[in-house]
Amino acid sequence: MITRIHEILKKYPSELLAEWLSAMAASGVRRDTLMKEGELREHCSEFLRLLLQATEQGNFNDINDSSFVSVREMLERLSRSRSLQGFSPSETATFIFSLKQPLFDRLRREYASQPAVVVEELWTGTLLLDKLGLYTTEVHQRAREEVILRQQQEMMELSTPVVQLWERIVCLPLIGTLDSGRTQTVMETLLQRIVETGAEIAIIDITGVPTVDTLTAQHLIKTVTATRLMGAECVISGIRPQIAQTIVHLGVDLAGVVTKSSVAGAFNWALKRLNQTVSVPVQRAAGKA
Repeated sequence: MITRIHEILKKYPSELLAEWLSAMAASGVRRDTLMKEGELREHCSEFLRLLLQATEQGNFNDINDSSFVSVREMLERLSRSRSLQGFSPSETATFIFSLKQPLFDRLRREYASQPAVVVEELWTGTLLLDKLGLYTTEVHQRAREEVILRQQQEMMELSTPVVQLWERIVCLPLIGTLDSGRTQTVMETLLQRIVETGAEIAIIDITGVPTVDTLTAQHLIKTVTATRLMGAECVISGIRPQIAQTIVHLGVDLAGVVTKSSVAGAFNWALKRLNQTVSVPVQRAAGKA
């Protein structure tokens, strides 16, 4: 069943567009510093066109219906782009809510002699636009969460660099706390680097780890075990006195794991393990043969 709202959308597309833009400008909804007027006009025009198509069959209740696929896709693109541009969720939703004033004004003028019809259509339109506005908020929030998760993943990857110190020796300096998610990233990065370099010894330096609790120690043991399964030996450096006391107090068993107080000590141990030495060339004095 074709409703009066659909008829208004069909009969006054250009008028609704102009009045919608004016309403946003008057209410301060527009953010000209974040979006040009031409881009906003395109968004409004596209939404009106897609809303007209979606309501052609008289569906004003279920925005998850197949008739609203194009509308939802458009709002997803809009919400995600506005999230990246710096719009807040409420500002994005208000883009939809601000259509109420010009649409409802048209309804009242068009059906002024039928107040019961106007009331019914206003309620129908309110429910529809509220649902679409809330939908943009949900998409906006998901987009922000995806960005945050991606940034966290990138930060974890950047905070776990594996450095090749010497032939067959790599070092993984850890900074900050270790949780389950980061431990997985640490293991994957370290194991991949061992494969790439053919390393036989991996140094895990925890100098930058502020505290070691039972969970952190368990994560370290898992990383050591995974390294050994790849055929490489593992040594943990950066064992400060307070951390050593904490490990003993917690009763964490690091038996069989080589530990050193510094990276230098661990590197020296690794060289001896591989029967390698570091030789420094002696410079001849000037004028001597």
